[in-house]
Parts: sequence; C-alpha cells; structure tokens
Amino acid sequence: MNIERKKQFAKQLVSLLKTYYPNAKVALNFTNSWELLVAVVLSAQCTDERVNQVTKKLFKKYKTVEDYAKANLKEFEQDIKPTGFYKNKAKNIINIARILMDNYKGKVPNNMEELLKLPGVARKTANIVLGNAFGIVEGIAVDTHVRRLAERLGLSDKKDPIKIEKDLMEVFDKKDWFKVTYMLIDHGRAICEAKKPRCDQCFLDKICPSAFKFPHFKNP
Repeated sequence: MNIERKKQFAKQLVSLLKTYYPNAKVALNFTNSWELLVAVVLSAQCTDERVNQVTKKLFKKYKTVEDYAKANLKEFEQDIKPTGFYKNKAKNIINIARILMDNYKGKVPNNMEELLKLPGVARKTANIVLGNAFGIVEGIAVDTHVRRLAERLGLSDKKDPIKIEKDLMEVFDKKDWFKVTYMLIDHGRAICEAKKPRCDQCFLDKICPSAFKFPHFKNP
C-alpha cells in the first residue's frame, strides 16, 4: 500500500472504529497528572486492571509528589510489587518525584521534551500523560496492542515503537491521533488478540489485510 492508499484506508478504519468504540479512553484511574504518570509507569508489562488495583491503595498512602520523593525504596517496592518489574519501577517513580520536586516545583511538565528527560519515560508514556492530563496531542501512544494492530492492518512494518508512531502519524489525521490510540487498544483487547484474533467476530474483517492469515479462527 502506498502512502495515499494508506491514508484513505486509515480514514475508513477510523470511521469504523469510532462506530464500535465511541467511548474509547484511557483505562487507568487517576485524579491528576502525577497520578496518571505513576499509573502509566506501573502499566509497563502489566494490565491496566491490575495497575488500578494497586493504585487504589497507593494513591491513598502517598498523596503528594513529595510523599513519593521521601518514600522508602524497599517499602515502595512492596507497595507496587503486583505490577511486576517492581524494583525498576519503584526506583524510577521515586527518582521522578525527586526530580519534579527539585526542578519543577513538584509539577509534572506539560511538554514532550521535558517529560522525556524523566527516568523511565518514553514517548508512549509522555503521549498518554500529555493527552489525558493536559489535552496536548503530539503523537500516538504505541503500546503492545497498537504495535500489533499497526502491523496486522498493514500500517507499519516497523518494530521500533518510535518508528511505528511516525508511520501512524503520517497516515492518520492529526485530529484523530488521540482517539486512535484508545480505539486500537480497545479493539486489540476485545477482538484482535495476540494469539487468537477473533476474525469471525471482527467488523474490520472485510478491509483488514491480515484477516486471511487466520482462517482457522474464522467460522466456515
């Protein structure tokens, strides 16, 4: 598919996704930009459902950025242990909190450049925080679902999230960037699963270039 065909395909795709996922949004629970940043860091290699279970207690125990900056590392590791990779996540979150206290008056920066300077924060995390906490859309957050669907839908053949994001930004209208992330995530969870995509139930079946690859999952 050349770029113009991809753009036309992307418009058709967005139209269908909006019909089936009109309320698509971030699944993490938060009340402010700091809580969102913490939740997104915790969500790496972990389900949003489990993160929400952990943050329900975490956000009651640690109420301010300063609380996190002063947290005991070993104790904090145990607080977030169910999310997996807890040692690295704990170190990053506490270090981020200290950086925010020292350099940003305890506030989460509202621009991509500054967010990417924080430990453990890549473009996916920054895009989610900017879009949901500040209403700023600079790109498309590429998580495991978005990465998988971008490949199956023929929108990108790259493996690197930054390159995938660039491909997606090129074919989708900017006004749809924010919504595209969460519609693709919802579709990845509901239908286009990693191991067993349910092509027989998929409303994209007629236009998806990968549908024929999974004939054993389709109804006769």
